[in-house]
Amino acid sequence: YNQWNPFTDNHNNPIIIGRDRDKYLGVRAVIGGSNNHLLFITYYFNNISVFGLNTFRFIKHDTLPTKIGIIFHCFVSNSENVQEQEMMKTNKQNDKMLLFCKSIGLSIKYNEENNIFQFHQLSVSDNVALLHKFAYVCINDAIFFTSKSVRKYSIRENKWITFQNNLPIQLCHCVAVLNEEDNDIHIIGGRDDEKSIVSTHMKTKVRVWNPSHLVMIYLFIALIKHK
Repeated sequence: YNQWNPFTDNHNNPIIIGRDRDKYLGVRAVIGGSNNHLLFITYYFNNISVFGLNTFRFIKHDTLPTKIGIIFHCFVSNSENVQEQEMMKTNKQNDKMLLFCKSIGLSIKYNEENNIFQFHQLSVSDNVALLHKFAYVCINDAIFFTSKSVRKYSIRENKWITFQNNLPIQLCHCVAVLNEEDNDIHIIGGRDDEKSIVSTHMKTKVRVWNPSHLVMIYLFIALIKHK
């Protein structure tokens, strides 16, 4: 319980994901596949790879259709959407994912049977394109982005919304996590606008995230600055 264990194969040999030339700084990954046996990895400069969690081997390497390097980006499975899950029951061979980084927005579809990617461009609003190293969390058909301002992307409507209220401090390199048990979003850690490391923990109820306002309910805030 609460222990770090090495990722090993069936013979207890350590598994190392990544090739010598791969740059995994700011990497993002999601699990998918018909049996949750695939690891989709997106990383700098414009790479996407598929790693088999049962075979411990790479299945595919491909190139994202972008000339801008992706790093510390948003990468989520669209299958987490409840409606998307219903669709997946009838078509388990397809994985759908979304990627956002600066001015880049991509809808990614992977056909497991044919081992083929399809990419489609998505719109990104100008103020969202300024975000970098932000926290994000996908809830049903929406993705929430937090820095100091808070923004929402509606997957179904392909629409961006900016909330009126801001977080109390500018944050980057933080993480946002959904607690499904009590329906709270937790925003943890990161760096402030002076690039100092902070230990910050805030939470908000999912139900209060709407286009007109954002109400933050603080669990606790402890700022620790490291010179």
